[in-house]
Amino acid sequence: MAPTVPSETTMMRRAAVVVGLASLLAGVAATAGGAVRFRATNAASSTAGGKRFGRDVGVAYSRRVLSDASSFCWKTFNQPSPGPGSRKPVSSVTLVVEDIGGVAFTSGNGIHLSAQYVGGYSGDVKTEVAGVLYHEVTHVWQWDGQGQANGGLVEGIADYVRLKAGYAPGHWVKPGQGDRWDQGYDVTARFLDYCDSLKPGFVAQLNAKLKGGYSDDFFAQILGKNVQQLWQEYKAKYGA
Repeated sequence: MAPTVPSETTMMRRAAVVVGLASLLAGVAATAGGAVRFRATNAASSTAGGKRFGRDVGVAYSRRVLSDASSFCWKTFNQPSPGPGSRKPVSSVTLVVEDIGGVAFTSGNGIHLSAQYVGGYSGDVKTEVAGVLYHEVTHVWQWDGQGQANGGLVEGIADYVRLKAGYAPGHWVKPGQGDRWDQGYDVTARFLDYCDSLKPGFVAQLNAKLKGGYSDDFFAQILGKNVQQLWQEYKAKYGA
């Protein structure tokens, strides 16, 4: 008996079911690990930057980046699950695109992205926004020494996550460049990457210590050398 060939309509229905299941699974993945929800809103859709965001980036893509960046942070900080001694008890991460200056800022679990920055960016804006979101999502999940941590270190850790995720822009400093280890952003990110190369998992251990407070001595506790010595050795390695 010859096999029955499904009609075109039946095949289309099956394909629709597969797509629907894939979307459902994607939604489950996005809310896994403590049922974290990710939301994005374009509140500047009438502006030039807001229109470019809607056209070249989009709310759906941004929501996916929030989820992916959160998972990357949990992996980087060795925080596979929520709970005491692990990651922050955050139930949602939100993004709002607004008609504001600057680039972006994070307050609590809310990220605010500048539509003006999106509108004026001259390169691949989709990739740039993804990199900015990886940085800002890190601020949602990282510990800051109960407000005592050096601001340059806090920003450096956020850029370290962006660096390791593959979103470091071409204008960042090269390894070894910079004036101080706690200069912040790309300078500190490169230094932290060096420290992590000395002891893989260093940044995760540093972040864990930052849950309860801050001391420059954390570097010595983890790596056996004070931070100034590490900085000098880092500079010497790259001849900077």
